[in-house]
Amino acid sequence: MKIHEYQAKAILAQYGVPVPRGEVARSVEEVERAAKDIGGTVVIKAQIHAGGRGKGGGVKLAKNANEAVEIAKKMLGMRLITPQTGPEGRVVQRVLVEQTVPIEREFYLGIVLDRAQGKPVFMASAAGGMEIEEIAAKNPELILKEAIEPGIGLAPFQARKLAYGIGFPAESAPAAVKAMIALARAYEAIDASLAEINPFILSADHKVFALDAKINLDDNALFRHKNLIELRDLHEEDPLEVEASRFGLNYIKLDGNVGCMVNGAGLAMATMDIIKHAGGNPANFLDVGGGANEEQIRNAFRILITDRSVRAVLINIFGGILRCDVLAAGVVAAAKELKVSVPVVVRMEGTNVEMGRKILTDSGLNFTVADGMKDAAEKVVRLAQ
Repeated sequence: MKIHEYQAKAILAQYGVPVPRGEVARSVEEVERAAKDIGGTVVIKAQIHAGGRGKGGGVKLAKNANEAVEIAKKMLGMRLITPQTGPEGRVVQRVLVEQTVPIEREFYLGIVLDRAQGKPVFMASAAGGMEIEEIAAKNPELILKEAIEPGIGLAPFQARKLAYGIGFPAESAPAAVKAMIALARAYEAIDASLAEINPFILSADHKVFALDAKINLDDNALFRHKNLIELRDLHEEDPLEVEASRFGLNYIKLDGNVGCMVNGAGLAMATMDIIKHAGGNPANFLDVGGGANEEQIRNAFRILITDRSVRAVLINIFGGILRCDVLAAGVVAAAKELKVSVPVVVRMEGTNVEMGRKILTDSGLNFTVADGMKDAAEKVVRLAQ
Protein backbone atom coordinates (compact mmCIF):
# COMPACT_ATOMS: atom_id res chain seq x y z
CA MET A 1 0.00 0.00 0.00
CA LYS A 2 1.42 3.36 -1.06
CA ILE A 3 1.07 6.47 1.06
CA HIS A 4 1.66 10.16 0.39
CA GLU A 5 4.87 12.06 1.12
CA TYR A 6 3.32 14.06 3.96
CA GLN A 7 2.10 10.84 5.58
CA ALA A 8 5.51 9.20 5.21
CA LYS A 9 7.21 12.21 6.77
CA ALA A 10 4.82 12.17 9.71
CA ILE A 11 5.72 8.54 10.37
CA LEU A 12 9.46 9.15 10.02
CA ALA A 13 9.26 12.11 12.39
CA GLN A 14 7.70 9.87 15.04
CA TYR A 15 10.80 7.68 14.94
CA GLY A 16 13.29 10.55 15.05
CA VAL A 17 14.07 11.31 11.40
CA PRO A 18 14.38 15.10 10.99
CA VAL A 19 11.86 16.53 8.50
CA PRO A 20 11.14 20.14 7.49
CA ARG A 21 8.11 21.82 9.00
CA GLY A 22 5.11 21.42 6.74
CA GLU A 23 1.33 21.30 6.55
CA VAL A 24 -0.96 19.46 4.15
CA ALA A 25 -3.62 21.56 2.42
CA ARG A 26 -6.68 20.59 0.38
CA SER A 27 -7.87 24.07 -0.62
CA VAL A 28 -6.44 27.43 -1.63
CA GLU A 29 -7.50 28.85 1.74
CA GLU A 30 -5.61 26.14 3.60
CA VAL A 31 -2.52 26.77 1.46
CA GLU A 32 -2.62 30.49 2.30
CA ARG A 33 -3.02 29.78 6.01
CA ALA A 34 -0.16 27.24 6.01
CA ALA A 35 2.16 29.60 4.10
CA LYS A 36 1.48 32.38 6.61
CA ASP A 37 2.03 30.02 9.57
CA ILE A 38 5.36 28.77 8.21
CA GLY A 39 6.48 32.18 6.97
CA GLY A 40 9.06 33.18 4.40
CA THR A 41 9.70 31.18 1.24
CA VAL A 42 7.80 27.88 1.10
CA VAL A 43 7.75 24.98 -1.31
CA ILE A 44 4.40 23.64 -2.54
CA LYS A 45 4.46 19.98 -3.52
CA ALA A 46 1.64 18.08 -5.21
CA GLN A 47 0.70 14.93 -3.30
CA ILE A 48 0.20 12.02 -5.69
CA HIS A 49 1.45 8.43 -5.64
CA ALA A 50 4.15 8.96 -8.26
CA GLY A 51 7.67 10.26 -8.54
CA GLY A 52 9.02 12.88 -10.92
CA ARG A 53 6.55 15.51 -9.72
CA GLY A 54 8.98 18.37 -10.20
CA LYS A 55 9.44 17.60 -13.88
CA GLY A 56 5.68 17.73 -14.39
CA GLY A 57 5.18 21.05 -12.59
CA GLY A 58 4.13 19.56 -9.27
CA VAL A 59 6.79 21.25 -7.12
CA LYS A 60 6.92 25.05 -6.94
CA LEU A 61 8.59 27.69 -4.74
CA ALA A 62 6.57 30.60 -3.35
CA LYS A 63 8.30 33.63 -1.81
CA ASN A 64 5.24 34.58 0.26
CA ALA A 65 1.63 33.66 0.98
CA ASN A 66 0.32 35.59 -2.04
CA GLU A 67 2.52 33.60 -4.43
CA ALA A 68 1.51 30.40 -2.64
CA VAL A 69 -2.14 31.20 -3.31
CA GLU A 70 -1.53 31.74 -7.04
CA ILE A 71 0.42 28.47 -7.29
CA ALA A 72 -2.28 26.58 -5.37
CA LYS A 73 -5.00 27.85 -7.72
CA LYS A 74 -3.18 26.22 -10.62
CA MET A 75 -1.89 23.11 -8.87
CA LEU A 76 -4.98 21.94 -6.97
CA GLY A 77 -7.21 20.07 -9.38
CA MET A 78 -4.59 19.90 -12.15
CA ARG A 79 -3.91 16.61 -13.90
CA LEU A 80 -0.24 16.04 -13.16
CA ILE A 81 1.63 13.90 -15.67
CA THR A 82 4.99 12.41 -14.70
CA PRO A 83 7.11 9.53 -16.07
CA GLN A 84 5.51 7.29 -13.42
CA THR A 85 1.84 8.22 -13.93
CA GLY A 86 1.60 7.43 -17.62
CA PRO A 87 -0.10 9.76 -20.12
CA GLU A 88 -3.37 9.78 -18.15
CA GLY A 89 -1.70 11.50 -15.16
CA ARG A 90 -3.17 11.96 -11.68
CA VAL A 91 -5.49 14.68 -10.37
CA VAL A 92 -3.88 16.70 -7.56
CA GLN A 93 -6.30 16.78 -4.63
CA ARG A 94 -3.91 17.98 -1.91
CA VAL A 95 -0.55 19.67 -1.59
CA LEU A 96 2.19 19.84 1.02
CA VAL A 97 3.22 23.36 2.02
CA GLU A 98 6.68 23.12 3.53
CA GLN A 99 9.49 25.35 4.77
CA THR A 100 12.50 25.66 2.51
CA VAL A 101 15.90 24.49 3.71
CA PRO A 102 19.23 25.80 2.34
CA ILE A 103 20.87 22.74 0.77
CA GLU A 104 24.58 22.11 1.03
CA ARG A 105 24.59 18.53 -0.32
CA GLU A 106 22.06 15.88 -1.37
CA PHE A 107 22.19 12.15 -0.58
CA TYR A 108 20.02 9.09 -1.11
CA LEU A 109 18.85 6.71 1.64
CA GLY A 110 16.60 3.69 1.13
CA ILE A 111 15.62 0.34 2.58
CA VAL A 112 14.15 -2.54 0.59
CA LEU A 113 13.81 -6.28 1.13
CA ASP A 114 16.54 -8.30 -0.59
CA ARG A 115 14.80 -11.61 -1.30
CA ALA A 116 18.07 -13.32 -2.20
CA GLN A 117 19.49 -12.61 1.26
CA GLY A 118 16.16 -12.83 3.05
CA LYS A 119 16.95 -9.55 4.81
CA PRO A 120 16.22 -5.85 4.44
CA VAL A 121 19.11 -3.96 2.85
CA PHE A 122 19.97 -0.36 3.67
CA MET A 123 21.21 1.57 0.63
CA ALA A 124 22.99 4.92 0.71
CA SER A 125 24.43 7.04 -2.06
CA ALA A 126 26.11 10.40 -2.53
CA ALA A 127 24.04 10.83 -5.73
CA GLY A 128 20.97 12.22 -4.00
CA GLY A 129 18.16 13.73 -6.04
CA MET A 130 18.52 11.14 -8.81
CA GLU A 131 16.33 8.10 -9.37
CA ILE A 132 17.92 5.09 -7.68
CA GLU A 133 17.33 3.02 -10.85
CA GLU A 134 19.32 5.56 -12.84
CA ILE A 135 22.16 5.45 -10.32
CA ALA A 136 22.18 1.64 -10.34
CA ALA A 137 22.30 1.54 -14.14
CA LYS A 138 24.96 4.21 -14.71
CA ASN A 139 27.04 4.28 -11.52
CA PRO A 140 26.33 1.21 -9.36
CA GLU A 141 29.55 1.80 -7.43
CA LEU A 142 27.94 4.91 -5.91
CA ILE A 143 25.43 2.79 -3.99
CA LEU A 144 26.68 1.46 -0.65
CA LYS A 145 24.72 -1.36 0.98
CA GLU A 146 24.42 -2.87 4.45
CA ALA A 147 22.24 -5.89 5.24
CA ILE A 148 20.00 -5.41 8.29
CA GLU A 149 19.84 -8.38 10.65
CA PRO A 150 16.19 -9.11 11.56
CA GLY A 151 15.52 -8.44 15.21
CA ILE A 152 18.72 -6.41 15.59
CA GLY A 153 18.24 -3.53 13.21
CA LEU A 154 20.82 -1.31 11.59
CA ALA A 155 23.86 -1.35 13.90
CA PRO A 156 25.59 1.94 14.73
CA PHE A 157 28.83 0.76 13.14
CA GLN A 158 26.94 0.04 9.89
CA ALA A 159 25.33 3.49 9.91
CA ARG A 160 28.73 5.14 10.52
CA LYS A 161 30.23 3.13 7.66
CA LEU A 162 27.48 4.35 5.35
CA ALA A 163 27.57 7.97 6.54
CA TYR A 164 31.32 8.36 6.09
CA GLY A 165 31.24 6.23 2.93
CA ILE A 166 28.91 8.62 1.13
CA GLY A 167 30.84 11.67 2.24
CA PHE A 168 29.24 13.14 5.34
CA PRO A 169 31.70 15.49 7.09
CA ALA A 170 32.78 14.57 10.61
CA GLU A 171 30.72 17.29 12.32
CA SER A 172 27.48 16.13 10.62
CA ALA A 173 28.06 12.36 10.55
CA PRO A 174 26.55 11.70 14.04
CA ALA A 175 23.27 13.33 12.99
CA ALA A 176 23.23 11.33 9.76
CA VAL A 177 23.93 8.10 11.69
CA LYS A 178 21.08 8.85 14.09
CA ALA A 179 18.69 9.49 11.20
CA MET A 180 19.72 6.28 9.40
CA ILE A 181 19.10 4.17 12.51
CA ALA A 182 15.73 5.91 12.98
CA LEU A 183 14.79 5.17 9.36
CA ALA A 184 15.63 1.48 9.83
CA ARG A 185 13.65 1.37 13.06
CA ALA A 186 10.61 2.90 11.34
CA TYR A 187 10.89 0.48 8.41
CA GLU A 188 10.73 -2.52 10.74
CA ALA A 189 8.10 -1.15 13.11
CA ILE A 190 5.50 -0.40 10.44
CA ASP A 191 6.21 -3.48 8.29
CA ALA A 192 7.21 -1.42 5.28
CA SER A 193 8.21 -3.00 1.99
CA LEU A 194 10.04 0.17 0.92
CA ALA A 195 11.29 3.24 2.80
CA GLU A 196 13.13 5.87 0.80
CA ILE A 197 14.46 9.37 1.47
CA ASN A 198 15.52 11.13 -1.72
CA PRO A 199 17.02 13.57 -1.21
CA PHE A 200 18.36 13.28 2.31
CA ILE A 201 20.12 16.61 2.68
CA LEU A 202 22.89 18.30 4.58
CA SER A 203 21.83 21.92 5.12
CA ALA A 204 24.05 24.97 4.99
CA ASP A 205 24.05 25.05 8.82
CA HIS A 206 25.21 21.39 8.99
CA LYS A 207 21.85 19.85 9.90
CA VAL A 208 20.25 16.85 8.17
CA PHE A 209 16.69 16.58 6.84
CA ALA A 210 14.50 14.18 4.91
CA LEU A 211 13.54 16.57 2.13
CA ASP A 212 11.36 13.95 0.42
CA ALA A 213 10.08 10.58 1.62
CA LYS A 214 8.43 7.54 0.12
CA ILE A 215 7.03 4.59 2.07
CA ASN A 216 5.21 1.51 0.79
CA LEU A 217 3.51 -0.71 3.37
CA ASP A 218 3.28 -4.48 3.15
CA ASP A 219 -0.42 -5.24 2.57
CA ASN A 220 -0.04 -8.63 4.24
CA ALA A 221 0.95 -6.99 7.54
CA LEU A 222 -1.73 -4.31 7.70
CA PHE A 223 -3.82 -6.38 10.09
CA ARG A 224 -1.19 -5.45 12.68
CA HIS A 225 -1.48 -1.73 11.93
CA LYS A 226 -5.12 -0.66 11.99
CA ASN A 227 -4.06 2.98 12.26
CA LEU A 228 -2.04 2.78 9.05
CA ILE A 229 -4.96 1.41 7.01
CA GLU A 230 -6.56 4.85 7.36
CA LEU A 231 -3.69 6.31 5.30
CA ARG A 232 -4.89 4.55 2.15
CA ASP A 233 -5.99 6.98 -0.56
CA LEU A 234 -8.43 5.20 -2.87
CA HIS A 235 -8.43 8.15 -5.28
CA GLU A 236 -4.81 7.32 -6.13
CA GLU A 237 -5.53 3.70 -7.01
CA ASP A 238 -7.02 2.15 -10.12
CA PRO A 239 -10.83 1.87 -9.56
CA LEU A 240 -10.86 -1.75 -10.75
CA GLU A 241 -8.05 -2.66 -8.33
CA VAL A 242 -9.98 -1.03 -5.49
CA GLU A 243 -13.12 -2.94 -6.49
CA ALA A 244 -11.21 -6.22 -6.64
CA SER A 245 -9.77 -5.72 -3.15
CA ARG A 246 -13.32 -5.51 -1.76
CA PHE A 247 -13.86 -9.14 -2.77
CA GLY A 248 -10.45 -10.49 -1.74
CA LEU A 249 -9.22 -10.72 -5.34
CA ASN A 250 -5.64 -10.08 -6.42
CA TYR A 251 -5.95 -7.77 -9.42
CA ILE A 252 -3.38 -5.57 -11.16
CA LYS A 253 -4.23 -3.53 -14.24
CA LEU A 254 -1.86 -3.85 -17.22
CA ASP A 255 -1.85 -2.25 -20.67
CA GLY A 256 -2.85 -5.13 -22.98
CA ASN A 257 -6.21 -6.27 -24.37
CA VAL A 258 -6.47 -9.91 -23.19
CA GLY A 259 -8.21 -10.27 -19.83
CA CYS A 260 -6.86 -13.09 -17.65
CA MET A 261 -8.61 -14.91 -14.82
CA VAL A 262 -6.67 -17.67 -13.08
CA ASN A 263 -6.34 -19.33 -9.69
CA GLY A 264 -2.86 -19.07 -8.22
CA ALA A 265 -0.12 -16.48 -8.69
CA GLY A 266 2.23 -18.94 -10.41
CA LEU A 267 -0.41 -19.90 -12.95
CA ALA A 268 -1.17 -16.21 -13.47
CA MET A 269 2.46 -15.50 -14.34
CA ALA A 270 2.62 -18.50 -16.66
CA THR A 271 -0.63 -17.43 -18.34
CA MET A 272 0.67 -13.92 -19.00
CA ASP A 273 3.90 -15.37 -20.37
CA ILE A 274 2.14 -17.72 -22.79
CA ILE A 275 -0.17 -14.93 -23.99
CA LYS A 276 2.93 -12.86 -24.81
CA HIS A 277 4.51 -15.89 -26.47
CA ALA A 278 1.42 -16.22 -28.67
CA GLY A 279 1.77 -12.60 -29.77
CA GLY A 280 -0.77 -10.98 -27.44
CA ASN A 281 -0.66 -8.64 -24.46
CA PRO A 282 -2.34 -9.34 -21.09
CA ALA A 283 -4.70 -6.63 -19.84
CA ASN A 284 -4.37 -7.61 -16.21
CA PHE A 285 -3.16 -9.97 -13.54
CA LEU A 286 -6.21 -11.48 -11.79
CA ASP A 287 -5.78 -14.29 -9.28
CA VAL A 288 -9.05 -15.47 -7.72
CA GLY A 289 -7.18 -17.75 -5.31
CA GLY A 290 -7.53 -21.41 -4.58
CA GLY A 291 -10.66 -21.16 -2.41
CA ALA A 292 -12.82 -18.84 -4.50
CA ASN A 293 -16.58 -19.37 -4.42
CA GLU A 294 -19.18 -18.76 -7.13
CA GLU A 295 -19.81 -15.18 -6.00
CA GLN A 296 -16.11 -14.29 -6.14
CA ILE A 297 -15.87 -15.79 -9.60
CA ARG A 298 -18.85 -13.71 -10.73
CA ASN A 299 -17.32 -10.52 -9.31
CA ALA A 300 -13.93 -11.33 -10.83
CA PHE A 301 -15.48 -11.81 -14.24
CA ARG A 302 -17.46 -8.58 -13.89
CA ILE A 303 -14.27 -6.65 -13.05
CA LEU A 304 -12.51 -8.18 -16.06
CA ILE A 305 -15.05 -7.11 -18.64
CA THR A 306 -15.57 -3.70 -17.04
CA ASP A 307 -12.11 -2.84 -18.35
CA ARG A 308 -12.82 -1.22 -21.72
CA SER A 309 -9.44 -2.24 -23.11
CA VAL A 310 -10.32 -5.97 -22.86
CA ARG A 311 -11.12 -7.45 -26.27
CA ALA A 312 -11.13 -11.12 -25.22
CA VAL A 313 -10.95 -13.06 -21.97
CA LEU A 314 -8.89 -16.12 -21.09
CA ILE A 315 -10.03 -18.12 -18.07
CA ASN A 316 -7.28 -20.54 -17.09
CA ILE A 317 -8.12 -22.68 -14.06
CA PHE A 318 -6.58 -25.74 -12.46
CA GLY A 319 -9.33 -27.28 -10.37
CA GLY A 320 -8.09 -28.23 -6.94
CA ILE A 321 -9.76 -26.55 -3.98
CA LEU A 322 -11.61 -24.44 -6.54
CA ARG A 323 -13.58 -27.08 -8.48
CA CYS A 324 -14.11 -26.66 -12.20
CA ASP A 325 -17.90 -26.95 -11.90
CA VAL A 326 -17.98 -24.10 -9.35
CA LEU A 327 -15.89 -21.95 -11.67
CA ALA A 328 -18.08 -22.72 -14.67
CA ALA A 329 -21.29 -21.94 -12.77
CA GLY A 330 -19.89 -18.61 -11.63
CA VAL A 331 -18.70 -17.66 -15.11
CA VAL A 332 -22.03 -18.58 -16.72
CA ALA A 333 -24.00 -16.62 -14.11
CA ALA A 334 -21.80 -13.57 -14.60
CA ALA A 335 -21.94 -13.78 -18.39
CA LYS A 336 -25.74 -13.91 -18.38
CA GLU A 337 -26.07 -11.15 -15.82
CA LEU A 338 -23.66 -8.81 -17.57
CA LYS A 339 -24.62 -9.66 -21.17
CA VAL A 340 -21.01 -10.31 -22.13
CA SER A 341 -20.16 -9.40 -25.71
CA VAL A 342 -16.40 -10.12 -25.78
CA PRO A 343 -15.12 -13.62 -26.70
CA VAL A 344 -14.30 -15.88 -23.75
CA VAL A 345 -11.81 -18.75 -23.95
CA VAL A 346 -11.79 -21.28 -21.12
CA ARG A 347 -9.06 -23.76 -20.29
CA MET A 348 -9.83 -26.02 -17.32
CA GLU A 349 -8.12 -29.04 -15.81
CA GLY A 350 -8.55 -30.86 -12.52
CA THR A 351 -11.42 -31.65 -10.18
CA ASN A 352 -14.82 -32.02 -11.89
CA VAL A 353 -13.43 -30.78 -15.20
CA GLU A 354 -15.98 -32.68 -17.29
CA MET A 355 -18.86 -31.27 -15.24
CA GLY A 356 -17.42 -27.80 -15.71
CA ARG A 357 -17.11 -28.17 -19.47
CA LYS A 358 -20.68 -29.47 -19.67
CA ILE A 359 -21.98 -26.43 -17.78
CA LEU A 360 -20.21 -24.17 -20.28
CA THR A 361 -21.37 -25.99 -23.41
CA ASP A 362 -24.96 -26.30 -22.14
CA SER A 363 -25.17 -22.61 -21.22
CA GLY A 364 -26.01 -21.53 -24.74
CA LEU A 365 -23.36 -18.81 -24.49
CA ASN A 366 -20.46 -18.30 -26.86
CA PHE A 367 -17.61 -19.86 -24.87
CA THR A 368 -14.56 -21.32 -26.57
CA VAL A 369 -13.23 -24.35 -24.68
CA ALA A 370 -9.50 -24.83 -25.23
CA ASP A 371 -7.38 -27.97 -25.08
CA GLY A 372 -4.32 -26.97 -23.09
CA MET A 373 -2.62 -23.66 -22.35
CA LYS A 374 -0.94 -23.25 -25.73
CA ASP A 375 -4.20 -23.78 -27.56
CA ALA A 376 -5.99 -21.39 -25.18
CA ALA A 377 -3.41 -18.64 -25.65
CA GLU A 378 -3.43 -18.90 -29.44
CA LYS A 379 -7.24 -18.81 -29.57
CA VAL A 380 -7.68 -15.85 -27.21
CA VAL A 381 -4.99 -13.80 -28.98
CA ARG A 382 -6.62 -14.48 -32.34
CA LEU A 383 -10.05 -13.51 -30.99
CA ALA A 384 -8.66 -10.33 -29.38
CA GLN A 385 -7.37 -9.22 -32.76
